Amino acid sequence: MFFNNAKAYIKGGKRFPNINGLVTFKEVSNGVLITAKIYGLPQSTNTCTGKFFGFHIHEGNSCTGNLNDEFANAKSHLNTTNCPHPFHIGDLPPLIENNGYAYMNVLINKFKIRDIIGKVIIIHDMPDDFTTQPSRKFWNKNCMWEN
Repeated sequence: MFFNNAKAYIKGGKRFPNINGLVTFKEVSNGVLITAKIYGLPQSTNTCTGKFFGFHIHEGNSCTGNLNDEFANAKSHLNTTNCPHPFHIGDLPPLIENNGYAYMNVLINKFKIRDIIGKVIIIHDMPDDFTTQPSRKFWNKNCMWEN
């Protein structure tokens, strides 16, 4: 089956229930255009900058977890090519909070939409260092499905 568009609705977890938004994916001639519009993010207390959030596609296909980790079934970053971090298929640029809102538009050529259908989108509460595999301290997710 061929998909040229997909979207994921973002909804906050127990810790940050006001987070919501939409991430869209559109195949174009040079790759996949990703647009993220996220609202209700925790705001930075630093008046000079916004807060950075890790943003990834994870390998899990379930938006469930357990008592210790409400998003345990999201699993790790999507990495079907066995590349080192930060070159996993699921590694995306960070989101930058601006008064509780984040907007990102980026063109990626490392996957097709069919490769990510049914996977989980995660917003991590800490920025990615682009070196080590990030900790599993994430709190926002949603499953992706076709448009």
